[in-house]
Amino acid sequence: MSKAIINGLPVEFEHGMTILDAAKKVQVRIPTLCKHPDVKATASCGICVVKVKGAAKMLRACCTPIAEGMDIITHDTEIVEVRRLVLELILSNHPNYCLTCGRNNNCELQTLIADFGIRQETFDKIVRDIPVDSTTGSIVLEPSKCIKCGRCVEMCQGTQDVWALSFLERGVDTRISGAGDISLGDSPCVRCGQCAAHCPTGAIFEKDDTSKVWKALHDQEKYCLVQIAPAVRVAVGEGFGLQPGENLTKKLYALFRRLGFKAVFDTNFGADVTIMEEASEFIERFVHKKGPLPLITTCCPSWVDFMEKFHTDMVDHFSSCKSPQEITSVLSKTYYANKIGVDPAKMFMVSIMPCTAKKYEISRSEEMFTLGYQNTDVVLTTRELIRMIKQAGIDFSKLPDEEADHMLGDYTGAGVIFGATGGVMEAALRTAYYYVTKENLKDVRFMNVRGLDGVKETSVMILGQEIKIAVAHGLGNVEYVLNKVREAQTKKEPLPYHFIEVMACPGGCVGGGGQPYGITNKIRQMRSDGLYDDDEKKQIRYSHENPYVQKLYEEFLGKPLSHKSHELLHTNYKPRPEYRK
Repeated sequence: MSKAIINGLPVEFEHGMTILDAAKKVQVRIPTLCKHPDVKATASCGICVVKVKGAAKMLRACCTPIAEGMDIITHDTEIVEVRRLVLELILSNHPNYCLTCGRNNNCELQTLIADFGIRQETFDKIVRDIPVDSTTGSIVLEPSKCIKCGRCVEMCQGTQDVWALSFLERGVDTRISGAGDISLGDSPCVRCGQCAAHCPTGAIFEKDDTSKVWKALHDQEKYCLVQIAPAVRVAVGEGFGLQPGENLTKKLYALFRRLGFKAVFDTNFGADVTIMEEASEFIERFVHKKGPLPLITTCCPSWVDFMEKFHTDMVDHFSSCKSPQEITSVLSKTYYANKIGVDPAKMFMVSIMPCTAKKYEISRSEEMFTLGYQNTDVVLTTRELIRMIKQAGIDFSKLPDEEADHMLGDYTGAGVIFGATGGVMEAALRTAYYYVTKENLKDVRFMNVRGLDGVKETSVMILGQEIKIAVAHGLGNVEYVLNKVREAQTKKEPLPYHFIEVMACPGGCVGGGGQPYGITNKIRQMRSDGLYDDDEKKQIRYSHENPYVQKLYEEFLGKPLSHKSHELLHTNYKPRPEYRK
């Protein structure tokens, strides 16, 4: 450990730490807009300036390594005035319609303006009139609100390796746009929403569909249903001052009934059904040699979109199973509708997801329209749900605990861990093991696929056969895994993997682009821990033991991979152009 001085206090630091990082060790928060824990420092905003004894000028704390013996001042009259000036300059190019902005009261720029007591504009206003881009149907780009911090570009190009966003022009004319100055809808954008999740202002945000839901809830002709994804329950509380990871499943069930939904389901049930199909599909390929290996999961719509654009040679390796969202929706309008005698055409399914890409998934192909109408009618992100709760005036934290409707609401521990990276793989292996051995695993935890490492590799022995596994999250990590498969295929060597799970967002769905703002790895882990804790508390932790899933197959589907299952629960994939113009 090396030593330096910050504001007269000694601080020990490790090699590679920045002044910004080291300051936290002496309880000093240096303000910044361009730096986020998920992205590398770009030093673009200039708010984090500090003084270092002996330096000819102020240095930017976010990208300046701290060194042995440094004597640093993080605030004095001059530093505060420089930071205030930088904020005033940013404000001179920023529109002032905070009251109607989706980030009002949750905007990093707004917070700093208040912290520095800026009450009037010092410089003349120069705000460019740049058109709003809502062409993706999932996320909206409003370039006039961009402060050119670069966080969205770094997430899109660096972390996600999509390259749908870029900066165009130079100097004061610099603006954010779809790559090549085309609309995001015509770009390689996969709608993951990581740009929106990391934008410090309201320049990128999810398409707001709450009005559609309010309208449906007040339409006497509609039979409104709702489902919630696993990751939502451990994040929604953050909108009401609760800790990340607090499981609010049963309060959400109560909430939906008070909002007026006639049936309350859980996407975790759909996850259990997904496992019945996907584990069966894996056994067909691995044991019976009916299909190419490795089998690759397809629960994540951004990953599916990414694959269809960038990895078309892997299409045959994809599981044909629909996502838990779509499975829950199609079963609602077939199995459930038949059971209760309601015309499925009158049903209106609202899906609460941590994901902006789920808004795209519901109409991505004809298989999302069973019996001639859309299976999922509207998708709301966790952020949209939080706004709806506040609009309704419901004291969410004080709601009683209630249960979901059993037919499509009861879930196992395997279903809930879908929301964390590695969870789909772990759940599938629990059931695949049973399908092969006719015995349940004594220890259902696959610890080697848990955690936030970008790529996790392990193997599992089943009846003397080794199943090699890879789990990747964050699209930038996918290339490593797929290239290993391609290399083995080219050299005609044994496959490096038999089963691959991919989630587009870092951390999996817990870090989805529609989750509450302020994501960090600490928060991702807390949300994941909340899901794993729910799994531990469940009496049933295997999808194949869910009694309502068993009843579903007995009464309606027959068996996994049956003709009816394929008709309702499976889909197809096709190459999509990276650019459309």
